[in-house]
Amino acid sequence: MRETDQSVWTRVVGYGMLSVMSLFSVEGKTVIVTGGSRGIGKMIARGFVEGGARVYIASRKTAEVEKTAAELGCVAVTADLATPAGIESLVSAVSAAETRLDVLVNNAGAVWGAPLEDYPESGFDKVFAINVKAAFYLTVKLLPLLRAAASADDPARVINIGSIDGLRVPILENYAYSAAKAGVHMLTRHLASKLAPEHITVNAIAPGPFESKMMAFALDNPETRSEIEASVPLGRIGRPDDMAGAAIYLSSRAGAYLTGAVIPVDGGISQI
Repeated sequence: MRETDQSVWTRVVGYGMLSVMSLFSVEGKTVIVTGGSRGIGKMIARGFVEGGARVYIASRKTAEVEKTAAELGCVAVTADLATPAGIESLVSAVSAAETRLDVLVNNAGAVWGAPLEDYPESGFDKVFAINVKAAFYLTVKLLPLLRAAASADDPARVINIGSIDGLRVPILENYAYSAAKAGVHMLTRHLASKLAPEHITVNAIAPGPFESKMMAFALDNPETRSEIEASVPLGRIGRPDDMAGAAIYLSSRAGAYLTGAVIPVDGGISQI
């Protein structure tokens, strides 16, 4: 960087000479990633761990979450977030070890597909319980720890994982899922409005196709995978660093002035 460029950068940033590394740093932050044992949650958790954060991952399957925690070098918590008891167990586990929470990633989710006239009420109940209700009540229960971490210069962050299926009508008959993810996006905006005065930002990421259990039925089939890749303007399936990068941006100094946003990370699908 030339000296003149440095002067401009210093004036623009307003916090002195801030390196790119520090601008996107999450080092030392305490982070919870729900549904962090696999798929998108694991991608995000890995990014935070490699960035120097202290990370808790939660899942209802003990063996799976402990295996991932050992692999990544983070803390495993078994909790079924579809139930009030599961939410309480996660909150209690983190509160017993931490006095503050810098980042909460509400990633745990469920999907249910069925033909229109056969779509079961139990499917709606399950999908809304984990995708919407759990994100809301876990955020509320963790507000004391989020408030303890929040400041005007470095807000506490809540990141909700939505979906492009909540932005556009999906091809699949996943009625409860698309409705729930649209609900996650509105919940994000509503919470952002309420919590901004307390220096807590709330944003959402709306992923497109990524390697996950939910997408395995399609991506494990080479023909279907090729069709999906061809439908993406950027021509590929999302990679782990795409998802981790979006979450780290929202959690770092670089994302401190953003709240109430729903960011599609989908290779351009939602824009066509």
